[in-house]
Amino acid sequence: MARRRRALVAAVAMAGLLLAGAPGAAEEWGAIEPGVTTTDQVRARYGAPSKETRGKADGYDTLQWVYEDARAPGGIQKMTVEYGLLTPQGFKPTLVRVLRLEPKPRVFGRITVVQAWGVPDGDTKQNETEVFFYKTGLIVNFDKEGEQATLLTFTPPQPDTPPAAAPKR
Repeated sequence: MARRRRALVAAVAMAGLLLAGAPGAAEEWGAIEPGVTTTDQVRARYGAPSKETRGKADGYDTLQWVYEDARAPGGIQKMTVEYGLLTPQGFKPTLVRVLRLEPKPRVFGRITVVQAWGVPDGDTKQNETEVFFYKTGLIVNFDKEGEQATLLTFTPPQPDTPPAAAPKR
């Protein structure tokens, strides 16, 4: 009974988070918006991570925070936040580059995803599972049955058209 009550509370909390965001605002979840939110803002909202890893990407220092189990937000098994974003103004080491959510079962069903973020801008199959793409920066991976989201990846918004190739010399 207590287990059911906890699952219901988590589902209600998750529904509240989903309804709080405007449809199409896929680039933001739980007050984390890639390209906007900083390490200080994430720490203020979620506290210290379960695990912190420093790395390098293209010669830049990067940082990854993982929130698991009790440190993860309600309804989420694991939340991974990656920092370090190359912007037109230069490299910003404290800006969120990517937010990954691994939800608990039955939290983000296919219908919930479409109700929250709308019809995807594209979809494909990857490793025999369906994947939704949104130009606003959201990628959703589903289970083999195509009914439950197994991974939500938030990135900065994607351009409508790819940048022009550099002229050949």
